[in-house]
Formats: sequence, structure tokens, C-alpha cells
Amino acid sequence: MPHDLVLKNALLVNEGEQIEGDLGISGERIEQVGGNASGNIEIDVDGAWVIPGMIDDQVHFREPGFEHKATIATESRAAVAGGITSYMEMPNCIPQTVNASELQKKHDRAAQHSFANYGFYLGATNDNIEEIKSVDIHKACGVKVFMGASTGNMLVDNEATLNDIFASSPILIATHCEDTPTILENEAKAREKWGDEVPASEHPNIRSAEACYKSSSLAVELAKRHGSKLHVLHLTTAREMDLFEPGKLSGKRITAEVCVHHLFFNESWYASKGSLIKCNPAIKKRADQLAVQQALLEDRIDVIATDHAPHTLDEKNLPFMDAPAGLPLVEYALTAVMEGVKLGIIPLEKAVQKTSHAPAELYQVQNRGYLREGYFADVVVIDHGTPTVVDDEPVYAKCQWTPFGGVTFSTRVTHTIVNGELKFSNGLFRSNSIGKPLTYNR
Repeated sequence: MPHDLVLKNALLVNEGEQIEGDLGISGERIEQVGGNASGNIEIDVDGAWVIPGMIDDQVHFREPGFEHKATIATESRAAVAGGITSYMEMPNCIPQTVNASELQKKHDRAAQHSFANYGFYLGATNDNIEEIKSVDIHKACGVKVFMGASTGNMLVDNEATLNDIFASSPILIATHCEDTPTILENEAKAREKWGDEVPASEHPNIRSAEACYKSSSLAVELAKRHGSKLHVLHLTTAREMDLFEPGKLSGKRITAEVCVHHLFFNESWYASKGSLIKCNPAIKKRADQLAVQQALLEDRIDVIATDHAPHTLDEKNLPFMDAPAGLPLVEYALTAVMEGVKLGIIPLEKAVQKTSHAPAELYQVQNRGYLREGYFADVVVIDHGTPTVVDDEPVYAKCQWTPFGGVTFSTRVTHTIVNGELKFSNGLFRSNSIGKPLTYNR
């Protein structure tokens, strides 16, 4: 019997290998990987890279509470256009996702509006330890702890509370690590020097390497003390890399993530981009960028994500110190990673490992993240011979801008398949169907 859909003449990139052949899909699942397949619908991808869809373990889709910036519908649509088929969304919205009721409401919203598959974090506060202890481990992808102040005022800075969280969380703890007292001290010095005209180039000095290391080293120490499963998000500094062990993800209790903008940008971009690349933690020095790239190769860093966090252009155009931190990133995340492949910075197989396989394994996502027979058909086709001129493309994020303006990437996402359905192809959305909740092998 023919498959429902076949991608013909593909270069299948999966589990450390490249295989020439076809990918057969029937219903929601992959039925054939490699060989020659026939289908009711056949798409000749002519040697393009066919990879499992990116699983983005860190996004802020701003709903509820900040719908003027973004919504689940708009941002998940942009994600699908960029080859992200599943995402895990953060709790710093209004109301904050800090109890079982609000967590369920997030799921209910996504079940109506999300183009991609979805998961949600339960957020930690200084006073919701009982919610963390009783969290439904099949409903939350993890527990998010802001160990540094950022957008949303969810700082957890009580020492006893942090100990309780690391001792008691039944699921993975994901941390934002920056030391707030250090940042405030640096900010005061900058304002003393510059007044109200603190330049963009001061951001990595205010949100300094010292601030990052002080917090991330505390998180690692707490995880070792309590045997916690810890995932440190969006690492940015050379010094922090020594906190993490090289090697395979399997068996690790402490893992690390880097985001696409910290791989792509460094402090030299502040002169041209200004607030458009203001984010927390800050984009830092070229030496830090190189150290993070090397840590990817050594498998000290396990996952590549986005930290997609949009704001309106009016907000970003405020004086630098008043402009909010955060960037819209999902639409060009994979093309930015693949630029590293084309430049020889990271092997293609490792890029797929960090964007698809590793987040699936780390979060125990069921039947996703690989090109495997019987797995959900979340698949992306990347034309590695056709460039993407960002300024010539529509911006699907609600904020209508991208920090990659002016950039030309060497590759192009041509097709995105979610749960076996062709959602996006050759610049057009083909379906408005809703994604599925992520399920976990726990």
C-alpha cells in the first residue's frame, strides 16, 4: 500500500547518520525511513536535508496578559514556518503559570490556537513550593526557576525556598541564572557614568559574566547537593562552560542549553543592532561566543533553543535602559543553526542532535524528536543550496520584526510537517490544524 505522503530523494539526517532515500508517512506517523517509497502524494526534495522538527525547550509566547506583543497562535505559526514543530512555553505571563489551574488554562488555550505541538512549564515563586511538589508530571514539561530577575518579576531569591525546590521537584528544574545583586550594582555604576544615556554596548557589562557565573554555579551546587535534575538555560560565558561535564546526554543529571542568538551574535553587533539584540542574559564577547560554540562540540552543552521573547518595535525603540529585553527568534532559529553548519562551526548531525534528539531525550518526550518508524511525523525539509534573504521574507511573529534583519542565510526551510500533515511549504501555510500536547515517558 502506498504511504499518504512521501518525501522523495532526501538526505535523511538522523541519529548521527546521513542516509539517501525516501521518507514515508501515513496518518500521523513515520512508516518508512530510507529506501524507495511510493505515496499518494510525493514531494521530490532533490537531495535536501530532511530532519526531525526542532523541539524548542524555551519560548515566551506572551499569552495570557501580553497579547499586544504575541499570542500562542501567531508565534506557533512563526515557529512552524521556521521548522519548529514542538515548543515548551514559559510561565512569566499574566496571570503567572504558578499553579495547576493556570497550567491547565495554558493547555486549554493551546488546544484551541497552537499550530505546533506544545508543552508548558510550571513557574516557581518564593511561596508556591506545595504546587511544585504536587505538580502533575504528565502535564508540565518542567519547573522554571528564575534565579535572576528578568521579564515578569518571578525572581526566586529565598535561600530556603531554593533548597526546597531543588530537594523536592519531581521533574526537571530549568533555571535562568543571573545574580540580581551583581546586576543592580553594575547598573548603578553604569548610570553614574552615563546618566540616562547608557549605551547598548554596556549591556554585557551590566549583565556580566560574573553575574552569570555566580548564579549558575549556585544552581549546579544545589543540584549536586540534592541530586536534582537540573537544566541551565541560555548560557553565555566561557567561564560557565567548566561547570558542565562533556559527553553524552544519557545519564547526566545536570545539563546545559545555549540559544541561537548567543551562537550567532556577539558584542560587535550592538553598534548596529542596539536594543534589537538586548536580551537577558546578554549577548557577550567574541571569546564567550567561541567558547560556547566549542562547548557544543564537546557536548558540555546539550541543547540548542531560542528563548523567543518578542516585544513591539515601539517598546524596543525606547531609550536603551528602558527598552525591554527579549527577541523574536523562532522563524529563523534553524536557519541560524544551519548557517553554523555551512560555516563548518558545527557538524550537521550534531546540529540535529542538539535541536531535536536532545530535547526529546532530556524532557522524556514521547515518540518525537527522531526520524523513526512509528514516531510522530514531525519533519522539516531544508534546502541547503538556496539562500534565505531575511529582508525579503514576511515576518510571521506578531511584533513584525526580527533581529536577523539584513542577514542572508545560506539555507532555506522549504517544508514543515507536523503530526504527518504538511503545514508549510515553499513560503505558504497549507493547513491551520492544531498541534498536540506533548506527552512524556515518566
